[in-house]
Amino acid sequence: MSISNSGSDETTLISISLDMLSKKWDIDPIVRDLHLGKRIDLQDYQIKVNQVTFHIPYVINSSLFLLWDCLWPDCHNCCDRQGRLPLTVDDIAIISKALGYKNKSDFITNETYVASWDNNSTVNSDNSKLISTLTMINLKRKTDETENDDGKPLSCRFLDDLGFCNLHPDKPGVCWLYPFFSWSQYENNRMSVHASFQLTGDCPGFYMSKNIDDKMMTILNDYSIKIHDYTMNVNTTVREGFGRIDLN
Repeated sequence: MSISNSGSDETTLISISLDMLSKKWDIDPIVRDLHLGKRIDLQDYQIKVNQVTFHIPYVINSSLFLLWDCLWPDCHNCCDRQGRLPLTVDDIAIISKALGYKNKSDFITNETYVASWDNNSTVNSDNSKLISTLTMINLKRKTDETENDDGKPLSCRFLDDLGFCNLHPDKPGVCWLYPFFSWSQYENNRMSVHASFQLTGDCPGFYMSKNIDDKMMTILNDYSIKIHDYTMNVNTTVREGFGRIDLN
């Protein structure tokens, strides 16, 4: 999950992250501008794939879409610079078993912490914003992690020297989601799931394209399943009391 800050502080952090990426990868100037929120010639291009509506940034003056492809194993920044790893009810059941815990309470006591953060999500068709405060159980990225570390980029303790995840395939749902973030909203009295890119400056896999190519469509098709399942899982987690969402 992306680091959540506001205003100039967030822009500064993203700029620092982009500068770090630039030491190894060439970052398209338009991609940099999009991360920093400097483009005003943007259109929210929506495409529905299976049960998820994806919001893809389209730069009007350049006639270009912002697209993405994973650069692993050359890159594992998503594991090196995570801000937090919130867990759903299913995550708790799966990961506690993978780590050898006989009961979930011991896992929660030893391997997690509770934190709250503000999250901005698009919730209406007119792109109006609603600020929500999320409170969830988070997997410790380091063994002595506390709420004071929440939101700070840390390298995950389950990442090995070769860039492999020692929890895979039992890693948290939020890890499967990256670099997308998702939200749910009611449309015509039905729950719908939406997703867009996390633009935190930590991923070098973004690129500009004239068209949404076949490679990107394959990615969207694959991620639509992960995103839908994860978002429904978050809603279940909140209902069952393992998390909370306060709307402001």
